[in-house]
Amino acid sequence: MTPSFFGTDGVRGRVGIEPICPSTILDLGWAIGKTLGSTGRSAPVLIGKDTRLSGYMLESALEAGLCSAGVNIILLGPLPTPGIAYLTRMTEASAGIVISGSHNPHYDNGIKIFSGTGDKMNDQSLAGIEDLMKQSPDCVAAAFLGKASRMDDARDRYIQYCKNTIDPKTSFKGLHVVLDCANGAAYDVAPKVFSEMGAEVTTMHVEPDGYNINQECGSTDMRHLKSMVCEVGADLGIAFDGDADRVLMVDEQGLEVNGDQILYILACHRKRAGKYVAGVVGTILSNLGLEESLKTMDIRFARTRVGDRYVQEEMIKNGWDLGGETSGHIICLDKSTTGDGIVSALEVLVAMRESGKSLNQLAAAMKHYPQYAVNIPVESGESAAIECHPVVQNAVSSIEQQLGISGRIVLRESGTEPFFRVMLEGENEKQLQVLADRVVNAIQQVISA
Repeated sequence: MTPSFFGTDGVRGRVGIEPICPSTILDLGWAIGKTLGSTGRSAPVLIGKDTRLSGYMLESALEAGLCSAGVNIILLGPLPTPGIAYLTRMTEASAGIVISGSHNPHYDNGIKIFSGTGDKMNDQSLAGIEDLMKQSPDCVAAAFLGKASRMDDARDRYIQYCKNTIDPKTSFKGLHVVLDCANGAAYDVAPKVFSEMGAEVTTMHVEPDGYNINQECGSTDMRHLKSMVCEVGADLGIAFDGDADRVLMVDEQGLEVNGDQILYILACHRKRAGKYVAGVVGTILSNLGLEESLKTMDIRFARTRVGDRYVQEEMIKNGWDLGGETSGHIICLDKSTTGDGIVSALEVLVAMRESGKSLNQLAAAMKHYPQYAVNIPVESGESAAIECHPVVQNAVSSIEQQLGISGRIVLRESGTEPFFRVMLEGENEKQLQVLADRVVNAIQQVISA
């Protein structure tokens, strides 16, 4: 059963508009509590958030809903999403809830739910929560109400965990790193992790004010990071998104290193270190060059629909440790249960140190096909009709014939924003733009009709 309330990464939307409003989030908290058990004796639920101003409001609404269902809560404060997943698992909590709009602007927000194992809650459990939200919430007797407390050392615990994911003898002394923390959840922990590992750290966008999260910074806008890396002569730059489950990088020449290249670097490093790398999981958007480059190393590659939870499901099914998305969700299942920007970046630095190569040299070893993407604004419910419309299907069929085996076209509905996305990939970048215009015109023709 696939829930409709939850998208590819929880529930997300504009603050103050359904479903991101206090009454609905209170109902969500109550439904989560009822699902976990309303006896007051079950393990507590952890709640963490990013740095958006609206996080206070949503945190209070969740707290009220959970307490009314008789569930105790531990508040973590601002912390990266993977940190919340880690603490949920390590404290044996009933669940972990993340209040974050991820890479979106401050006026958006969302809710992600982790099970007690630190994994994203599955569709069946989410559907059960959604069904409960259709009921009128009640309240347990006063003697059984939940209560809230705070974990004051949550950040310190997560910092130590990140450092423990690599050999404790490792030192990054001599490496100069620029960190762009997107004025988000990593603003405090990321600089401490890399500094304590010996790196020289220059920080950017580490002064959140509730409004400036992801604003012309972080992994969604790397212009300033690229300039800073070149200006200070750093060895690399690291960009996180608002909740730090994504990471993208900039090499010493100011060139972007995306999630596909990071996956390739990690796979190569592990194989070079003598570890068994049976396969890597990507998505339908992963570059064709990643697949071909892995094949030359006898490493299998599998694709899923977009969304790190689907990547993780495929990894578990295949028994593989590495997977991720072009956007920078990198999952190392031998280290974490979810995408972790800081942990992934640490392993890239280890690869640089042990290989003696620069980030540019490591990334350049992966073959890369040009990609061209377009986002088309759509109304709710339009995407399904667009994709199956004969006018669009005819355009896609014609384009696929022209691209042949050295190219692809991918149409999909965004799971987080009101867009219909078009992506073309092939050997000729100029041809991609021309072909993209053709399919966009077909889509707009359907929308207008």
